[in-house]
Amino acid sequence: MKIVYMGTPQFAVLPLRALAAAGHSILAVVTRTDKPAGRGKVLTPPAVKLAAGELGIPVLQPKRVRDPEFVSTLRSYGPEAIVVAAYGQILPKEVLALPLNGCINIHASLLPAYRGAAPINWAILRGERETGITIMQMDEGMDTGAVFLQERVPIDPADTAGTLAEKLSVLGAKMVVTALPLIGSGKLPPVQQDHARATPAPPLKKEDGRIDWARTAQEIHDRVRGLAPWPGAYTFLDGRLIKLTGTGVAEGSGEPALIRRSGDGALEVGTGGGLLRVLSLQPEGKKAMTAAEFLRGHRVEGKKFEALISKS
Repeated sequence: MKIVYMGTPQFAVLPLRALAAAGHSILAVVTRTDKPAGRGKVLTPPAVKLAAGELGIPVLQPKRVRDPEFVSTLRSYGPEAIVVAAYGQILPKEVLALPLNGCINIHASLLPAYRGAAPINWAILRGERETGITIMQMDEGMDTGAVFLQERVPIDPADTAGTLAEKLSVLGAKMVVTALPLIGSGKLPPVQQDHARATPAPPLKKEDGRIDWARTAQEIHDRVRGLAPWPGAYTFLDGRLIKLTGTGVAEGSGEPALIRRSGDGALEVGTGGGLLRVLSLQPEGKKAMTAAEFLRGHRVEGKKFEALISKS
């Protein structure tokens, strides 16, 4: 099938490679513009752009996908399908109606659950025990189109958003290769979603990472996992930001935000329910370190992390 592929982050790389390996004619790859990254703010290309370069596929990087000039360029390729994976912009009706087989999205949740830009993160943040991949027909709504195919995967208790994204990328690559020829032949009819069961997965902001110590230890642990690697879960101690990079949950109780040493070199922090074990952390301006390394240079017994008034 003649395809235009649209995607941006690492999650979208494996499906692109899989479609190329399956023999589809990938006419062009559309991705977001290069962005400054790292402390040096070096202009960095998206992961999909790098992969497309390795595969010898032309790359388009429009600022706005609805610009008439870009839509005209897209039309000139004459794709039979547009395959989308975490591209990062909502497609206008002019693009949706362009290919014979429509625009087909690889979405990282079990729709209608977690519609939006950050489904992997929010599934972990909400304590879900499973998620999956949905291959869907795109429409003008936010992940509201009909479903072609779904597969479930368990969320491991140790999964972070980063590790879960890797698993779902592998699954998405397999599923889109299976689904595409069936869609083209009409053998995989789309099924409408139950919109009444929809839940949102809005974009993440840095402020989402700030820890509310009045929440339970399990909720805070899920926040640490769900926001790794970005934007990260953080708190403040003595006025300085500390990012929590590895945590666990322990039985017991303590005053919310109150810090104490555990017997095995970790930190234990009181919460609104249970104790949060801090196994690794990253103080502001320093590299990540274990709790034991942190304790060698800091007296924390009896101190409290800065509290945050819960909003929900």
